[in-house]
Amino acid sequence: MKKRKMLWVGAAIVLLGLAMSTLAAAQDEGPTSSLKFMVVRDSDGKPVRNAAVVLHPVKGEGKQAQGEIDLKTDAEGKTSVDGIPYGALRVQVMAPHFQTFGEDYEINKPEVQIAVKLKHPGDPYSIYENHGDDKKPQ
Repeated sequence: MKKRKMLWVGAAIVLLGLAMSTLAAAQDEGPTSSLKFMVVRDSDGKPVRNAAVVLHPVKGEGKQAQGEIDLKTDAEGKTSVDGIPYGALRVQVMAPHFQTFGEDYEINKPEVQIAVKLKHPGDPYSIYENHGDDKKPQ
């Protein structure tokens, strides 16, 4: 039992050390930015609470790099994060009953404000409805 406790304490110390070294390395990589998000409904501008805001670093080829940051909006549709390194960043915003939003941003200022307008999903396309086409099968 005592060995188990010592093992857990040792593992916690190692993880804490890794986290601190990762944080220190990230700070040495260059300038960072503070990001502030405002998520509202496109239809009426009202805030969207509990929207998931997911941040992905982007490599030079436009592909997502390892790691992501997950945020949630508050009752006013706002969320923020500090310490984001300058460079390309992919932002995705998801909320129930809304279309998923996604866009890449170039982070190059100490403070960046991003406003997102979420749209309600459109009606599904049906082959059985008239879509105004004059062409009819023969």
